[in-house]
Amino acid sequence: MISDENSADSPVSRCGYVAIVGRPNVGKSTLLNHLLGQKLSITSRRPQTTRHQVLGIQTENGVQTVFVDTPGMHKVQKKAINRYMNKAASSALAGIDAVVFVVDRLTWNEEDQMVLEKVQGARCPVILAVNKVDKIADKAKLMPHLEMLSSKMDFHGVVPISAQNGHNLKELGELITGLIPEGVHHFPEDQLTDRSSRFLAAELVREKVMRQLGDELPYEITVEIEEFQQEMRPKGPLTTISALILVERDGQKAIVIGDRGSRLKLIGQEARKDMELLFDTKIMLNIWVKVKAGWSDDERALKSLGYDHNQ
Repeated sequence: MISDENSADSPVSRCGYVAIVGRPNVGKSTLLNHLLGQKLSITSRRPQTTRHQVLGIQTENGVQTVFVDTPGMHKVQKKAINRYMNKAASSALAGIDAVVFVVDRLTWNEEDQMVLEKVQGARCPVILAVNKVDKIADKAKLMPHLEMLSSKMDFHGVVPISAQNGHNLKELGELITGLIPEGVHHFPEDQLTDRSSRFLAAELVREKVMRQLGDELPYEITVEIEEFQQEMRPKGPLTTISALILVERDGQKAIVIGDRGSRLKLIGQEARKDMELLFDTKIMLNIWVKVKAGWSDDERALKSLGYDHNQ
């Protein structure tokens, strides 16, 4: 008789996909970063900061959870980029094992209802994460609101959280892990994302632009990486990155550059700090600003800039 000494002790391999969805500005990317324990998706206070699907991969104790961060689903689809973001968010619901539906405190509006109707068609367990509960002044209003939300559909769980402060994220993580099915891992244990270093560099620059400029600049800006060159030097590895910030009008270009280049310099300094942490290398970052009129409503331009559902 052949004995199998390892079968009883070997943990069962589990792997699954979990979509994080919700309307704009509810904290989906912040939640992903805190669940991963590392910054991956860019964040800002401005709605629609996230424009692409981004996979965040967590492998622990034989369980590989592949989180899918999505753009906020929104009703207004005035331009091609808005339609792209909605399509990217909706397509994330195909072929997944669980959904984390994120809402903001005591708010429930038409866009939340729209997201609910989409996740109801996902045919998988849905966890409702009520975010930013630490910012609710009158905590007595929370329980009735949670009861109202619970009546919306048969959620697998309703969890009040603060993604920023880590409140109840352990409980949320345990609920998610319990939904991951048996299966072989799709990615190496040390892989954090499916996105390229060029993509992550571009996103970090765009984050700093949005954080620096706030409401001064329409969100129709994007960043293109023209050079990403890694080399070994006597003092250690060096990565040279050349980034091009694209805006739609000359006035926007002046805003991004700032007085005597002061704003552009600050954007570069902040982006370089995050790049050095993420890539674990010394970074030489060069940034330019260029006007590309109408790029956000041009399907061909969007595709050339990486807004492609097939990527």
